[in-house]
Amino acid sequence: MTTRTAIFPAGRQALYEINRYSAAIRSGDLLFVSGQVGSRDDGSPEPDFAKQVQLAFNNLKAVLAAAGCSFDDVVDVTSFHTDPAAQWEILAPIRLAEIGAPPYPNWTAVGVNWLAGFDFEIKVIARLPQTA
Repeated sequence: MTTRTAIFPAGRQALYEINRYSAAIRSGDLLFVSGQVGSRDDGSPEPDFAKQVQLAFNNLKAVLAAAGCSFDDVVDVTSFHTDPAAQWEILAPIRLAEIGAPPYPNWTAVGVNWLAGFDFEIKVIARLPQTA
């Protein structure tokens, strides 16, 4: 039976403890990362949308790094947007700067009407690099 191991980025575990979930779960050679939002250090939403998106990617990168991988190891992405049509022009250049070179991961973007005070959330599945 494959066990699951919780992964937490340095300095943010308290936020996950308050909300009772793991930042990511390692299961076998896969990493399932919970939705990451553009939260400031205290967990509150960053009000500026571009900064909120960048913080969400920064938070995602911190979780990936805590598991020993990077966005290059991501195979599947789901993003959630409160107003995709209005936000895409701001989001697109940040997204392109973060995802790296081809081949790109799968990506599903979903419009939603509530993200607990946030306007963007990103969750991923990554394949963990094999260690020697």
